[in-house]
Amino acid sequence: MARILILEDDTTFAQLLEGFLTKNDHAITLVTHVKQSFKLIENNEFELLLIDYRLPDGTGFDVLNHLRDQGISIPVIIMTSFNDVRTAVRSIQLGAFDYITKPVNPDELLMVIKNSLAKKDLKSTEPEQINSDFIKGKSAIADKLYGHINLVAPTDMSVIIQGESGTGKEFAARTLHQQSKRADKPFVAIDCGALSKDLAASELFGHIKGAFTGALNDKKGQFEAANGGTLFLDEVGNLSYEVQIKLLRALQERVIQPLGSTKQIPVNVRIVTATNDDLANSIQQGEFREDLYHRLNEFKIQLPPLRERGGDLELFINHFIQLANRDLERNVKSVSAEAKSLLLHYDWPGNLRELSNVIKRMVLLSPGEVAQIEALPDEMMIAVHQQTQPGSSSDLKAVNEQNEKTLIAETLIKVKHNKSKAAKMLNIDRKTLYAKMERYGIE
Repeated sequence: MARILILEDDTTFAQLLEGFLTKNDHAITLVTHVKQSFKLIENNEFELLLIDYRLPDGTGFDVLNHLRDQGISIPVIIMTSFNDVRTAVRSIQLGAFDYITKPVNPDELLMVIKNSLAKKDLKSTEPEQINSDFIKGKSAIADKLYGHINLVAPTDMSVIIQGESGTGKEFAARTLHQQSKRADKPFVAIDCGALSKDLAASELFGHIKGAFTGALNDKKGQFEAANGGTLFLDEVGNLSYEVQIKLLRALQERVIQPLGSTKQIPVNVRIVTATNDDLANSIQQGEFREDLYHRLNEFKIQLPPLRERGGDLELFINHFIQLANRDLERNVKSVSAEAKSLLLHYDWPGNLRELSNVIKRMVLLSPGEVAQIEALPDEMMIAVHQQTQPGSSSDLKAVNEQNEKTLIAETLIKVKHNKSKAAKMLNIDRKTLYAKMERYGIE
């Protein structure tokens, strides 16, 4: 049984979730507003947060930022419409464990919750486990990528791994470590996006008892924990300017100084960093130190987005089907022509992570050996339709309005003009839907 906080302003839907999860032996607390959730999170020990993205007094991002600022580590699942997949991807960058799209499938929800709770209990993952669940791809772009990894891995050069969210940056970092001379030493990964300004320095360099309010004991930093091995800093661009200065000094002098201490500790660590943004832009905006950037950027590896990996996509689809069959005890052996066409033409803004989630959901909803298009989210078809429409106008507002009109019309057809269902699928209220229908002349 897990203690779960549900943050959802649709009280009917929230009560349905509560009843379903209670029957599955979870203890549920319901709340409708972001500010209410802050108090509950600070005064209770929840094992999981299930959060709607759009809320009356804020968004799911506000909760994720609050958790980071308070140094609270709880798995978070974001609930969002399929049209907000890019928002869900951003929530992953801010520290959410996973996301689930509405309307929520009960079996899918239980699967995601189970995975989140398992991740919470699993402090570290063995490299062998990751390797068994990952596939490299066989395209020319994949060969070039792993050629670069093989070239730089045996060296001690600092490496920046750049790529969109979900492209496998941590896997690339682990591969670098496993192929290096430090493979028998620790690999320590830190999500800098989930660290508050106050806690980042303590997490990296450690602190002594009494260094700040709440420092009740000495703590060893991750630099020291990774000594001799590799320290992977994910989303390094999120580190505050003050912490960047401390990091630069640690790299230059190969020593760290725990907070509150006068003692310097020598460290021998290889640094691998990752970012989904171009740090050069952050430097121009004064958000990232140029001297630190050059220290970190002795070698850069660019991970391609899934939409640019050509024939690898079908390879990944088959691989994730095998993994989902194993995890969900299904026996999907093939995908119908219609479903495969949809999978191959969608642009995958969440990359491998999104593909893995969609395939797992597809397998879960496929009782037989052939997965049909009905097992894929309806909104994928709308997205693909929008992608394939020729753009003849350079008027951005007009293009957006035409896309919105098309999306509303197609959604209404799919739900047989049930406006409540259409509004829910579009993630807007009914009043807004009526106004847009009147504006675009949709019957």
